[in-house]
Amino acid sequence: MDFPKLNILLCLSIFLLSSFRAHAKVKFNYCDKKANYDVKVSAVEISPDPVVSGEAATFKIKASSGQAISGGDLIIAVSYLGIPVRTENHDFCEEVSSCPVSSGDFVISHTQTLPSFTPPRNFCVLVQSSCMNPRFLTGSYTLKMTLKDNKDELLTCIKFSFTIKFGSMVSDA
Repeated sequence: MDFPKLNILLCLSIFLLSSFRAHAKVKFNYCDKKANYDVKVSAVEISPDPVVSGEAATFKIKASSGQAISGGDLIIAVSYLGIPVRTENHDFCEEVSSCPVSSGDFVISHTQTLPSFTPPRNFCVLVQSSCMNPRFLTGSYTLKMTLKDNKDELLTCIKFSFTIKFGSMVSDA
């Protein structure tokens, strides 16, 4: 097998293997590691992973609380390379399956389509028509999720990183 065909096969293999990561559990950290938050987060899942610009992405936060939560605000702040790029406030009850949430386990699920012009961080370096960087056309972002109750009391705060890759620049509409 000649060298260019081997490079094409290698890049195709990397692409196919990365597409099997439809959703992934994500490592997260509490905003204040010393705080004793009322809501404990057990897992964060992103689907698809990596997120594709211009397509819907779902962020699922699995958590538990020792008390019922009758409402509040979910604040999502996204930064790119440490620079804030977007902050949104959501009604907590619109992000869970039923409200009020009883004490125990629950899931916050937020789905959003990111703009198709979301900037990438790394670009593919083409050398002799082959990709030398398998993480081409991706960008690394940090999401900070803060949950407050109806009395504006902080229930939890977590941060995690996620990657965005370019989708199609052409609209389906």
